[in-house]
This record gives sequence, structure tokens and C-alpha cells, in this order.
Amino acid sequence: MLMTSRLVECVPNFSEGRDKTIIDRIIQPILDNKGVTLLDIDMGADFNRTVVTMVGDPESVLDTVIQCTSIALELIDMSIHTGEHARMGAVDVVPFIPISNVTMADCVDLSQRYGKAISSKHNLPIYLYAESATSTQRVRLPDIRKGEYEGFQVKLSQPEWKPDFGPSQFMPKMGVTATGGRNLLIAYNVNLNTDNKTQANQIAGKIRTSGYIIKDDEGNQIQDENGKPLREPGLFSNLQAAGWMYDENTAQVSMNLLDFNLTGLHQVTDAIRMEATKLGLQAVSSELVGLVPLDAILAAGQHYGNNPNATEQELVDYAINGLMLNKLSDFDPNSNIIEWAIRGD
Repeated sequence: MLMTSRLVECVPNFSEGRDKTIIDRIIQPILDNKGVTLLDIDMGADFNRTVVTMVGDPESVLDTVIQCTSIALELIDMSIHTGEHARMGAVDVVPFIPISNVTMADCVDLSQRYGKAISSKHNLPIYLYAESATSTQRVRLPDIRKGEYEGFQVKLSQPEWKPDFGPSQFMPKMGVTATGGRNLLIAYNVNLNTDNKTQANQIAGKIRTSGYIIKDDEGNQIQDENGKPLREPGLFSNLQAAGWMYDENTAQVSMNLLDFNLTGLHQVTDAIRMEATKLGLQAVSSELVGLVPLDAILAAGQHYGNNPNATEQELVDYAINGLMLNKLSDFDPNSNIIEWAIRGD
């Protein structure tokens, strides 16, 4: 069990999701370090990508993710990589996230030290993003990743895309890496009783921050005076959402909650229920990808339970039922809630 008052989460994304022996070697430093707890491993064969979640004291996490990165750069060859997910490097992105008694400034510092260490050791181009970004065009990961791995053969030669660390030189085997401090992101999907992805995307457009493009009665985009499509803002701030397919029979609204204190799980769930009803559909189940902070679950429990005297366990139960987290499979709060997972380590 981790006993520390300072906790930082790190979620490195590795461009390998099919060979478990490689992932086992990459995560071994996490298992060897008593100052770090391995919270989750999400391997995706179609994406050919693995998302690893670890938490621990800042120095232990930094040392461990540097070791994991070195192993990954040795074992993964981007020149032969294929997968459905956008990617740009063997170690695609390494975010540092404050959890307990750690500031965002601490996480920015960790990302800078990580970038310096890895670029020096492996001659790897590294970009700082999110709260660590050194320019506005590098804040959003999709902006850095645009063009993907193949595009960096040209992109690295452009002055505006000079890496923050490492050479302006394309490394075919390794690609490039992004790192930065960011707020905790909750990946959350709500499934619908339809196989129509277009309807799921329609609901996503109503709730996501970026909203949706306004069209006339004939389906043509309405443009502003500059020729850009007009958009209707969505219901929530700090929310990314898109229509996706859970399986061939089930469409889903796939979301990233960028700040659960401003836009909560229960709020987006209720909004999806409402928008689904307008289309003659129902929200039937949900899933969390990775772990979730306790406060996000408790807020949902308070909303659905309407019981001011509820215990923590009761609030968690209210949340699980209200969010439909137990409809696809049993939701184990002891392994899916960050603070409870650490407590039981």
C-alpha cells in the first residue's frame, strides 16, 4: 500500500497493443518501485496502443516513467506500426497529473525534467503540451499530433515545430513524444439502444463544448462573413464528445471530461438521457475508461441518492446505479476509483 502525502498520476501511452510480452517488459519498472502503484493497463489491439496508469510520489513516478520509456523505445519500432488510433511516436504522450498535495507547477516541472532526460539519453524529439506548452499552438495534443507519425518527416523541419527538447530530426524507429502537466481527464462513454452512429454524434454535438455546425433546411452549412462554418455551442464546458461504436450493434457517446468539477459525470449522463429521448432512444449503459477520482463519483452519488446522511459507500453505490456503470459488467469501485485502488494496494 502506498503511504505518501504527495501523489502524482502519470498516464504514458505506448504504441503497442498486441504483444503482451512487450508491455510486460515496459511496465516492469512500475512493479519494481515501491513508491509507485500500477493502477491500470488498457491494451487495445485495434488501436495497437496501450495506456498505462501509475500513481506515486513525484520523484518515484518520474524515475519510473523514464525507465519505462527507455524500454519502450528499445522494443517498439514505429516504422512498422499500424493501428486505428492517431499516433506520432513509440511513446506517444506522457502526461503528469496532480492528485494529492501536488500542484500543476510541480507537474510542469516533472514534464520538463522528463523531456530533458529522455531527449538527452535517446536523442528523441519531445514537445511540451497542455499546461507545459511553450506556445499556444502546442497546448492541444491533436494540434501537435496533426499529420501523425508520417507527417513529422516534414513537420520537424519547420521552424514553428522545432521540438522543445531533442533534435529537429525525424527518428523513424522512435517518432516523437509529447509530455506535459494537465488536469485529470475522465474518459467516459454512454451507450445507446441503437446501431446508428450518426445519432450518437448528433447527441455528442449537443453537449460538447465545441457544439455543432449549423445547417439550413437543405442541409448546407451556414457560414459567417469569413467563410467559416457557424457553430452552436454545446451545453457544457470542458467536454469533448463524439459518436462512436461500442460494438456493431451499439452506438455510444464517447467523452473526455476535462474538468469534472465544472462538468460532472451525472450532468453529462442526464443530458445524454434527455437528448436520446428526443430522438426516441434510450441511454442503456456506461463505462469508464481507466480510473476515476473519488470526488467525481461522490458528486454523482449525491445527485442520484438525494440522501444528505449517506455514507461514502452508499454514495458510491448511488453513483454506480445512477450512471449505469453496472449494466455492461460489474463495476468494482475498489479497483476503479483512484483513492480506493491505492488504499487496497
